Amino acid sequence: MFYKDERLALFIDGSNLYAAAKALGFDIDYKLLRQEFMRRGKLLRAFYYTALLENDDYSPIRPLVDWLHYNGFTMVTKPAKEYTDSMGRRKVKGNMDIELTVDAMELAPRVDHIVLFSGDGDFRPLVASLQRQGVRVSVVSTIRSQPPMISDELRRQADNFIELEDLRDVIGRPPRDVSAEPRNIAAAGGK
Repeated sequence: MFYKDERLALFIDGSNLYAAAKALGFDIDYKLLRQEFMRRGKLLRAFYYTALLENDDYSPIRPLVDWLHYNGFTMVTKPAKEYTDSMGRRKVKGNMDIELTVDAMELAPRVDHIVLFSGDGDFRPLVASLQRQGVRVSVVSTIRSQPPMISDELRRQADNFIELEDLRDVIGRPPRDVSAEPRNIAAAGGK
């Protein structure tokens, strides 16, 4: 439940939200997402958290990060750590939980309602602390994927659980019609 006069802040765990949307088979239109929550209340801030591979010449997330930064989102990034696991596989580590938690705790006295876009159970103590400070907390994730992308503990702690699938028509990017796009003849083996 949202109230028009309440001060809202969005906290988006970028990798977690991306994984949940992918599990449901759609992409998020962040302009529509921001507009939807501006409609639901007085949106003070929309934070987006992600780790970036700094040593790559091109990061696939860089265009999104730049677009969000120029379109009203407060970007919180840090360099991801790259390592090789015991099986010799390249792995990337870039947890943003502490940054998100600190920012939410600092902003809590100035907001009425926080919307957390994550299903990570590690945020349960944060949600409980925000609630003790009088802040209502909604969590956006999904239980409709296999496996569910939200921890049961986080869902139970939240004041309100918003199923990401239910937002698809409001914040989802329309699927591209591949059949309507011009084909590259040379790439298809033609002349």
